[in-house]
Amino acid sequence: MRILFITSTRVGDAVISTGILAHLLTQHPAARVTVVCGPVAEGVFARMPQLERLIVLAKRKYSLHWWDLLRLVVPRRWDLVVDLRGSATAYVLRAGRRLVLRGGRAEVKAGETAATAPKPVPRVQHLAALLGVQPPPLPVAWFNAEDDAVAARLMPGDGPWIALGPTSNWDKKTWPAEGFIGLFRALSAPGGALVGARVVVLGGPGAAEAAMAAPVLAALGDRAVDAVGKLALPQVAAIMARSAIFIGNDSGLMHLAAATGAPTLGLFGPSRVGEYAPAGKRAAYVQAPEAPALHSMPGLTVEAALAGAEVLLRAKVPA
Repeated sequence: MRILFITSTRVGDAVISTGILAHLLTQHPAARVTVVCGPVAEGVFARMPQLERLIVLAKRKYSLHWWDLLRLVVPRRWDLVVDLRGSATAYVLRAGRRLVLRGGRAEVKAGETAATAPKPVPRVQHLAALLGVQPPPLPVAWFNAEDDAVAARLMPGDGPWIALGPTSNWDKKTWPAEGFIGLFRALSAPGGALVGARVVVLGGPGAAEAAMAAPVLAALGDRAVDAVGKLALPQVAAIMARSAIFIGNDSGLMHLAAATGAPTLGLFGPSRVGEYAPAGKRAAYVQAPEAPALHSMPGLTVEAALAGAEVLLRAKVPA
């Protein structure tokens, strides 16, 4: 069986889509899968079992990237095409079955208020509905023994490690560095939930992400390991899986952490938390009280984030 799976250009949405993809792999253990994703999301699928081909689709002007894709996939007949981009691609291919995602956001219409409008549907639920699967399968994170060995070298010793994600792709949903610093100190101090913990600071590549993480790294000094923009996504997933907790802004890294099964606390301001709260066995979020105001993140206190982290750490691990 040949499956073509077209997913997101963004890391977060790509991670969320792994839930239904893993479900398909379980249902069709002999299937060979071709995944189409954007360049930054390539690492989400690099270690996926049953992967026959990974097509990295870089956007081009005038949507020419879709023509690039067609040249690669038209010659083959597919047993199943799953298109989460809602493109026309699935309809021009030879396919036994086609599943194309449409819409998915609850919009406020004329005459409605925010209170009376339909509530946003969690993204994992929206994707699961495409396959007719309930309950929605949770996202997964794929990494191998070599990735785990990299994580082990970066996180030596037996003490607890806290993973922090102080970066994001939008400054309005980025918690101030002082919040991350204060939260780590509260968790790792005597009497804290993770006494004596060290921290690994995670982020994506590029100068902007490095600049967001720099104050946190400077303040925490030799208690911190700098892993910002230095690792492939499977290696980052291995770090998260070894961590006592991941705490980070609404970002692709937050979704990846939840997918590993690590305790994951998402920090939200103006993001669409109803759709994009972290989905995992041990995942929760706290939201700034002024949200969805664009400048709400400074209103999220260390005390509120600490309370959320402590509840998450005390929670029983689901079977």
